[in-house]
Amino acid sequence: MIRPAEDCITPFRPGRVIISSSDCSLLYTAMESDDVDMESAEKAARRLLAQEPKTVEAIRGGGNNRLFKVVTATGAVALKSYKPADSDDWDRLAHEWTALVFLARHLPGSIPTPIAHDPTSGWAAFEWVDGVRIGERSKADIATALEFAGALRMLGGAATEERFTEAREACLCLTDLLSQIDWRLKRLEPVAAANAELGDFLDEVRAELASRRQDALRTLDPAARLPRTLQVLSPSDFGFHNALRRPSGKLVFLDFEYFGWDDPAKLACDVHWHPGMALDPAEQDLFASGFGLQAKDDPGYRQRITAYRPLIGLRWCLILLNEFLALGLARRRYAGQTEEASAAQARQLAKARVLYSSIAHRI
Repeated sequence: MIRPAEDCITPFRPGRVIISSSDCSLLYTAMESDDVDMESAEKAARRLLAQEPKTVEAIRGGGNNRLFKVVTATGAVALKSYKPADSDDWDRLAHEWTALVFLARHLPGSIPTPIAHDPTSGWAAFEWVDGVRIGERSKADIATALEFAGALRMLGGAATEERFTEAREACLCLTDLLSQIDWRLKRLEPVAAANAELGDFLDEVRAELASRRQDALRTLDPAARLPRTLQVLSPSDFGFHNALRRPSGKLVFLDFEYFGWDDPAKLACDVHWHPGMALDPAEQDLFASGFGLQAKDDPGYRQRITAYRPLIGLRWCLILLNEFLALGLARRRYAGQTEEASAAQARQLAKARVLYSSIAHRI
């Protein structure tokens, strides 16, 4: 069993910590990394695990952080280096660590077990999940995801001791959501001034937004904030794109950097539209009905989700365009993504157009 170094913060000590992996290509793609990265990872592994690593391999995984697979005499570990907090001081390491420690106590096996972390240097070690990405999905998989979301709702009453904040970009009233969309549009305007294709697309988004905004304002009080009793603990990036299937078939959910309180209608809409989910209409309906049943004690849920769904879809169109922003490109480079900026931007704009078509023509 891999045990953390004694000077690292380790509030959770599970009986089973590590599942070794024989082929990391099933999970992520190995990537080249410079000597400085590898040296830093080796030092972090020694500090967090109090063991000499046999191998350290840079892995191409998420879009914001650097990931390494560390193999020691007692198993494999996922070692993660977190990008420093952005201008809004969102600490990805602190939020993910707190969330996983909490969830490991209440939902063991459903998330990677936390092992050790060092907030000062921005490194953390977790269970290396021996699994594969979710390909073809079954109704049982959707039921598992709904069960996990339902468990998060039920755990709200047990979360007071952790003092979780609102999730990243939580939408607890219509004003929150509209302000986020307007902010994302404003950030893209200077780039669009020099990019006709992007500018034309943003004009389409603005026209659709104006119509959807008026629809929402006719049905919702924009300043009416959802009370904490109706909020849910949300990963804020939840779905099969952030899940793995163990050899046993059990699903493990990943990526809790944005974890916190949010509106369950926002969570449901994110699952509906997230480009990484790519749900077909039948799966979208199955998720929607499941979330609706879970929210049966929330009298305004159906009204909010009807108003929010197209707006959150437009919000996702703009999120897909982060590659046009300097900050978005910097995050990708930090995570080891080497695609040319122009190619990444063209790819993301094409994805945004496909998503926009679904919003404008299907609902």
